[in-house]
Amino acid sequence: MPREIALLTNPTAGKGRGAAARGVVLPRLEAAGFRVRDLQGTDVDVALDLARSAVADGVWALVVCGGDGMVHLGVQAVAGTDTHLGIVPTGTGNDVARYLDLPRKDPAAAADRVVAATPRRIDLARSGSRYFVTVLAAGFDAIVNERANRMTWPKGQMRYNLATLAELRTFEPLPYEIELDGQSRRTDAMLVAVGNGPSFGGGLRITEGALLDDGLLDVVIIKPMSKPALVRTYPKLFRGTHVTHPQYEHHRVRTVTVAAPGIVSYADGERFGALPLTITCEPGALSVLA
Repeated sequence: MPREIALLTNPTAGKGRGAAARGVVLPRLEAAGFRVRDLQGTDVDVALDLARSAVADGVWALVVCGGDGMVHLGVQAVAGTDTHLGIVPTGTGNDVARYLDLPRKDPAAAADRVVAATPRRIDLARSGSRYFVTVLAAGFDAIVNERANRMTWPKGQMRYNLATLAELRTFEPLPYEIELDGQSRRTDAMLVAVGNGPSFGGGLRITEGALLDDGLLDVVIIKPMSKPALVRTYPKLFRGTHVTHPQYEHHRVRTVTVAAPGIVSYADGERFGALPLTITCEPGALSVLA
């Protein structure tokens, strides 16, 4: 009997890019001999219900057409199961696709990668019953995300850049309480980032060096610096060269608790939850097709 794949698409996402990708991917998967369950979620709740139902039915893989937000949704359905996650990137950031070296601008090539892929186990970060793949932003970066998500123009990375400049005008370092594998400390910082992988926001390598399969979280603390210094450091995030800055601090832990007043964290580009949060690494919790 042919293996069954659930193909999950948000047809309204990305000005129709998801729907266009589905039109390319579905026949390609069928031509490769898969039975394809075509799922189209009109909103997050419907899409997640469809994904979880397919996983409960024992589909071999859940393939999502979308950006990191759609990957995040798919992960909630397949984490800790034997169902594999396939990704056809159609978003703007696509950091998970970057991690896995997947084609980011060619849905047909991404579908072919799903067909030819060998399943690989990677870690996930978990807080409560929710998981993330990339980075949890819990400071200045989270505030920028809040502003960027309220903006309707421009699109893509430029919106994030403009939101960063806007927040710089009033931002002040935050008082944090952090517990790293049971060791507590208090510190003022510009941000704290908890990485399962090395980047977020379309290639901002805030947790440079983070590995997807080492059983550890990478916690980066950016201690207080002047606003001009922060502006000068920002471009270095795209290259991962900020790690030499004297206000940069990096820890590898299995569990971290982060608390700061008034911060709503973001993970995989999605609103994740208000601090305080405890995040743990779940080794091998996700099987990806890559």
